[in-house]
Amino acid sequence: MKLSALKCGQKGRITKMDGAGPLKRRLMDMGVLVGEEVKMEKVAPLGDPLEVTIKSYKLSLRKKEADGILVEVVA
Repeated sequence: MKLSALKCGQKGRITKMDGAGPLKRRLMDMGVLVGEEVKMEKVAPLGDPLEVTIKSYKLSLRKKEADGILVEVVA
């Protein structure tokens, strides 16, 4: 499932990152890597941006950016 599809409070593990170029490099530099656990903290009223926690820090992503990150739900 896409990262943007997680519900508030739900956790997931990154399984794949689509895309290439500067966006993928920027996300990787911020610690968004395959195998990392993310938690959806909150979603703006119109669905954009999203706030997630990864590696104990909060990260705000656009929905378009989060759609390129695939996750599996973890308990």
